[in-house]
Amino acid sequence: MATDNRPLSPHLQIYKPQLTSVLSITHRGTGVFLTLGAFFLTCWLLALADGPAHFAKLQAHLTSWYGQCLVYAFVFSLYFHLCNGIRHLFWDVGLGLDIDVAYKTGYAVVAGAIILTLLTLCLAAGGIA
Repeated sequence: MATDNRPLSPHLQIYKPQLTSVLSITHRGTGVFLTLGAFFLTCWLLALADGPAHFAKLQAHLTSWYGQCLVYAFVFSLYFHLCNGIRHLFWDVGLGLDIDVAYKTGYAVVAGAIILTLLTLCLAAGGIA
């Protein structure tokens, strides 16, 4: 078999990150994080069912600074994954595939996820009556 002097495919370090690729990677990452969050939610429910002692231990972690960061990240992941999933549903039927529309909807997904996250956290904190 003769060896050709064809160039190899460039690595990810060669490519300039584009919004569509960053959102695709983020979508996958939030999906993994949501799976871990579902596991944590199950642990929280089991601690609740097991009694006040176990629930208090887990709740102490949940209300700490790192627990709150995880909750905020989980809420953002939930909304980002939802908004980007809706965007993908439109793509599945052939809508919004033009590059300019894909970028506009990509920015809308990020903005929507941030706005929905902030709204949820304000409502949860009692900031909005």
